[in-house]
Amino acid sequence: MEKDARRRLEDVLDREIDVARSLAATLAAERTALTGDSPEAVERKAAEKIRILETIEKLEAERRELWAAPNGPGLDGPGLDGPGLDGPGLAAAVAERWRVLMELIAGCRSANEVNGHIVHVRQHQVQQLLDIVRGGPAITYSPQGKTLAKALRALARA
Repeated sequence: MEKDARRRLEDVLDREIDVARSLAATLAAERTALTGDSPEAVERKAAEKIRILETIEKLEAERRELWAAPNGPGLDGPGLDGPGLDGPGLAAAVAERWRVLMELIAGCRSANEVNGHIVHVRQHQVQQLLDIVRGGPAITYSPQGKTLAKALRALARA
C-alpha cells in the first residue's frame, strides 16, 4: 500500500472514531431526553442521531473505497502484513484504530437498544393511559402477581 493511501485510510478511521464518539454522546443525550418531559428534545436528538449516522455511512463508504482501490491494500495486498514505506505493516498501523472503532460502535449499539427499550416502555405507558381515559379495562395485579383487567368508567367523553 502506498504511503499516501495508508495515510488516507488512517485519517478516515480517525474521523470514524471521532464521529462514533459523537454518536455515543448523542445517544446518551437522547436517553436523557427520553426520560425527561420534553418531546422537542427527543425530536432534536433523534434528528442529530440521524445526521451522525449519515456521516458514518459516508465515512464507511470512503473507507471501503480506499480499501478496494488499486493502490489500496485489498484483501491480500502487499501492505497488509509486511512493512510499508513508512514503518510497520498496515495491520499493525490500523489494528488499534479498528479495535477502538469497533468498541465504540458496539457501545453505541447497546445504548441505542436501551433507548429503544425506553421508547417501547413509554409507548406502553401512553397506551395504558389512553385505555383508562377511554374507559377500557385497567390492568392491575392481584396479591399473587397475576394481571387483572377491570372495566372502568371513562374519565371523559367527547
